[in-house]
Amino acid sequence: MESDSSRRFPHWFHFAVRIVLLLVLLGGAVLVSATFRPSIRTLDQFRFALSAGEVDRVTWRGDGGEIWLLTWSESPLVWHEVQSHGLRDAKGPYTVKRLNADASRNPVSPSIVQIDDRRGGSFAPSWPFRFPGGTNLWWLATAWILTFLLMLGSRPRLGNRWAWFWLFTVGEIGALLYLVLEPRVLWQGPGAGPAHSKPMTGGTGCLASILLAIVSLGAALGIGELVRMLLG
Repeated sequence: MESDSSRRFPHWFHFAVRIVLLLVLLGGAVLVSATFRPSIRTLDQFRFALSAGEVDRVTWRGDGGEIWLLTWSESPLVWHEVQSHGLRDAKGPYTVKRLNADASRNPVSPSIVQIDDRRGGSFAPSWPFRFPGGTNLWWLATAWILTFLLMLGSRPRLGNRWAWFWLFTVGEIGALLYLVLEPRVLWQGPGAGPAHSKPMTGGTGCLASILLAIVSLGAALGIGELVRMLLG
């Protein structure tokens, strides 16, 4: 006869996996949100920080060697920005050539990446897979993919798989909601979730994902602003 502990083990294991994935995704969401609200800095401040070895990552937008927007970080949570009107000094416009020359004079050169806003999109949200300034957060991307596979391999309670597909992708933070709500809300502990009489359909999930995307953007901006006030 199967013991009570052996019956509970799958629920406890699934609950622990949800907790780990949720913490990883939340940590990644905070890191990415911090890039949304960089502090405004001057070109002189950027060059001084670069010469002092305090610049970790640099991203720039521009074309033909000209820079329109320069963003840089001291750490994954501290981001600054030099806007177009500030990218000029006594020597003229601050170009990619000058940026590379300044970076090459340092013992350790920061990661320098051009941001291309014309890149094609994909079904997945960008924030778990595209971190500004070079090296992506592989652990964040892995956690999102595992959560997506967990959803596909389960029988969600609040909506069918198509509904959750739209919430995961268009909704941006559907993966976080899934880990909190399915198969039962986290604060109820491990166990099987009760059946839901009217689970959300794919069409309803698609419409809800649009609203969730708006909420996601507002939350990201709010978190980014909070991080900027505390650390920027």
